[in-house]
Amino acid sequence: MGMTLTQKILAEKAGKSEVHAGQLAELEVDLVLSNDIMTSVIADVLGKSNIKTLHDSDRVVIVLDHYTPCKDIKTAQLCSRARSFAVEHGIKNFYDVGRMGIEHALLPEKGYIRPGMLVIGADSHTCTYGALGAFSTGVGSTDAAAAMAAGKLWFQIPEAVKVVLSGSLQPGVSGKDVILELIGIIGVDGARYKSIEFTGEGISSLGMDDRFTVCNMAIEAGAKNGIFPVDDITNTYLKETVGKTFSTLQADEDAEYAYSVEINLDELVPVAAMPHLPSNVKKVCDTEDIIIQQVVIGSCTNGRIDDLRAAAEILRGRKVSENVRCLIIPATQKIYSDAIREGLVEVFVNSGCAVSTPTCGPCCGGHMGVLSDDEWAVSTTNRNFIGRMGPVTSKIILASPATAAASAICGRLTDPRRFL
Repeated sequence: MGMTLTQKILAEKAGKSEVHAGQLAELEVDLVLSNDIMTSVIADVLGKSNIKTLHDSDRVVIVLDHYTPCKDIKTAQLCSRARSFAVEHGIKNFYDVGRMGIEHALLPEKGYIRPGMLVIGADSHTCTYGALGAFSTGVGSTDAAAAMAAGKLWFQIPEAVKVVLSGSLQPGVSGKDVILELIGIIGVDGARYKSIEFTGEGISSLGMDDRFTVCNMAIEAGAKNGIFPVDDITNTYLKETVGKTFSTLQADEDAEYAYSVEINLDELVPVAAMPHLPSNVKKVCDTEDIIIQQVVIGSCTNGRIDDLRAAAEILRGRKVSENVRCLIIPATQKIYSDAIREGLVEVFVNSGCAVSTPTCGPCCGGHMGVLSDDEWAVSTTNRNFIGRMGPVTSKIILASPATAAASAICGRLTDPRRFL
């Protein structure tokens, strides 16, 4: 029996010719990611274990992004601890305010991610990097500390879900709609500890930013990871970020899957996840009567340049509703700079949006856009759990940048195709 794409990568990291679903294996870790929240916890774990030296500090990246620029004394102390940890262990791959970005947009942009890598991060959305043909997954602070210390980690080899994409994305529809549609089909635990592997001719209509969005939310279906095969689109991106291309990585034709799901992109329309689960997915055109108070366009899910372009296309020459606060958050300094150069920031400001420095901020209810009691938000973030962005009475609708921008103009959830 052949192997899935994920299993091929994990077999190589285990030093074996093959691995099978359910098998336990000790795997070599190529990169460990941490941030302003988890680094102090990792430091405590290593300290209590009396581990003073990391296996390879060059395989560690720390990005201060969740609560930065620091919103209060406690978060300032967390960031200070992270800076001290980086200095103590000689971690050169350290990104602070002014040169940072939201971690899951920053690492691919900086060329840290390559096909076939095994990447772990002390953040659940580390699964983003599967868009580049890597096995990437979120882990807890203890596992992250262990990988920093030993360079290896134990994994159970996951079985896989095969998602076949046919057709092509239609105007007003993006990768966010693809992943929400999938989660709506299989549920928040439909791929629990499984690899979601995307295939089919429809992949060619998804650009890299769409693919990052899709893999970013694989965890919202319970998946261990999401992954795309390496193709010409992947290699065009890697040529810019890494400076070279990579051979095509594909699953074996006789690979075994737990089950398959087919999505026809020709028929896909804008969708949104209603409160309070990413799986509570509805067609936007069927739910346009919900009045909102805030829109957030950004995050590790949808803060990339194509996301900002999609929002600007809707907002250009129009005004945000006077009853709506619209926040635009570019995911990295480079994306911010590109948005300025392309005139996108001017579009946002002229429309009545507030444009922020890169930060996770409002996504996790940290700062820069916390909701008040009973308020509704349309957000391009990845979770809409109760109390995620504010009081337990606040409500979050997850949607694409185009849907979010259209909703900001109308003051209610709105299908973006009205403006295209």
